[in-house]
Amino acid sequence: MTGILRIDAFFDFICPWCLIGKRQLERALMALRSSHPEVQLELAWHGVQLLPHLPAQGVPFVEFYRQRLGSAEAVQARQAQVRQAAAAVGLSIDFSGIDTMPNTADAHRLMECASELGSVAQRDALLERLFAAYFDQGKDLGDSVTLLAIAESCGYPREALVDCLEGAGSPYDDSGMGARGVPYFIFNRRQAISGAQPAEVLLQVMQQALAQDAAGSPA
Repeated sequence: MTGILRIDAFFDFICPWCLIGKRQLERALMALRSSHPEVQLELAWHGVQLLPHLPAQGVPFVEFYRQRLGSAEAVQARQAQVRQAAAAVGLSIDFSGIDTMPNTADAHRLMECASELGSVAQRDALLERLFAAYFDQGKDLGDSVTLLAIAESCGYPREALVDCLEGAGSPYDDSGMGARGVPYFIFNRRQAISGAQPAEVLLQVMQQALAQDAAGSPA
């Protein structure tokens, strides 16, 4: 099997399923590289702002989910489900350390600008550190100082990114992808799949997209 596999991955930083889906994708890609090292991989990350109407300062995390799910018991059940899925891919998510549900408009703008400036390795490091800042360290991804510090830690010059941050008053333009939900993956613009699917499922869809390209079948 030869060819190019382009992956368009849609995500939001505040979605734990996106981080879990990222880990599943990494496992699937590792398996694909092992079985088909000749395939060229192109991975593009696209930000989706799930909650564009949150205030600039964000809202209290606990209260946000209590209102969204209806009760503290429902929140606990949902978080237990997420932690179980996270543990299956080697992640440990501690919701108790998160104080704020942030407005992620500027976080996505930062990621978009940084992707155009740095290397693929820098981009991947930035994405990983932004996720870690929120889910591991409980940092506010709506805060410009925090965002720029994380970017600098990945080797990006602060002055090159500061103008990308417009403030949370301006929603991030995700071309309407938020309506589809995240995580969402498109392979070679042919095969699409949503949710934090198991690596085996993602690998199968990748192989189908590659086979369709090889056969010259219509999308």
